[in-house]
Amino acid sequence: MTSRINIGRPASTSYHSPDPHGFANSRPSTGYRAANPDHPLERIRAVAKQVEDTIEIYSQPLRPHLPTIGRFLIIVTFYEDALRIMTQWNDQLWYLQTHRHFYKGISHLFLLLNVLTMLVASSAVLMKRYTEYAVIGLLSVVIIQGFGYGLMFDLTFFLRNLSVIGGLIMVFSETVVNEKKTFAGIPSMSETDRKKYFLLAGRVLLIFLFLGFIFQGEWGMGRIFMSVFGLSACTMVAIGFKAKWSAIFLVILLSVFNVFANDWWSVHSAHPQRDFLKYDFFQTLSIIGGLILLVNIGPGGLSVDEKKKTY
Repeated sequence: MTSRINIGRPASTSYHSPDPHGFANSRPSTGYRAANPDHPLERIRAVAKQVEDTIEIYSQPLRPHLPTIGRFLIIVTFYEDALRIMTQWNDQLWYLQTHRHFYKGISHLFLLLNVLTMLVASSAVLMKRYTEYAVIGLLSVVIIQGFGYGLMFDLTFFLRNLSVIGGLIMVFSETVVNEKKTFAGIPSMSETDRKKYFLLAGRVLLIFLFLGFIFQGEWGMGRIFMSVFGLSACTMVAIGFKAKWSAIFLVILLSVFNVFANDWWSVHSAHPQRDFLKYDFFQTLSIIGGLILLVNIGPGGLSVDEKKKTY
């Protein structure tokens, strides 16, 4: 064996060995022992790798369309909100003037500005025109409506809108990376730095939907399943560990949950619960859109996945 120590003198004195005592090892050390392919954990990893490769192959035709799908789902809640305000204009005015004590002119202006901003900014996001300013406009709508309707301090509303904001930040990060623009008032940094910080903020904010889900409603087997697996996937998304696959799992889980839990189409049009279910349905679609953008863009530099590539 080449690694055995030879303490004997070389047989031939005329041969000048660079290592007369045999301390050299011709095999480079890898620093760790080879993995056992028969180990259960290695088998699970092999199966998971095969599943990932299969999904990657069959999802290729859909991949070019993911940015458009994600953007549309993110802004569809703003389209629905603008349409609801226009079709319920008198009811909206009555609520603002009676319960929020808005003056008549102010209430009209408040609704009009919200509708115009949502329609124009959502269309700009969808068409990828002036996206950064459109995102800022939609962010302002989320904040202004929270204070205007007195819902800013409602825990469920607050957490759900944080997730919507996370989706908008994903759109913003995609725009910054693609267009490579520098904005006034934002400290100059590299494109890679901007990308990783925006993606980190978007990832973390997207998961707040599940915190709101835990705090509301009655507990049952379905809620326990959603909470355990959902929070596990959310944690993986937040730290950026297997972020794309965790986001895909959340997209599937949220889509199924949204259809069965927020089925506003099955409620009578005169029932007051219909509007609440519709609002939750489209907001959940917005969060699903943010997760789809995460699948397309990736978790960014501040993530476990990227650190594993480095080390």
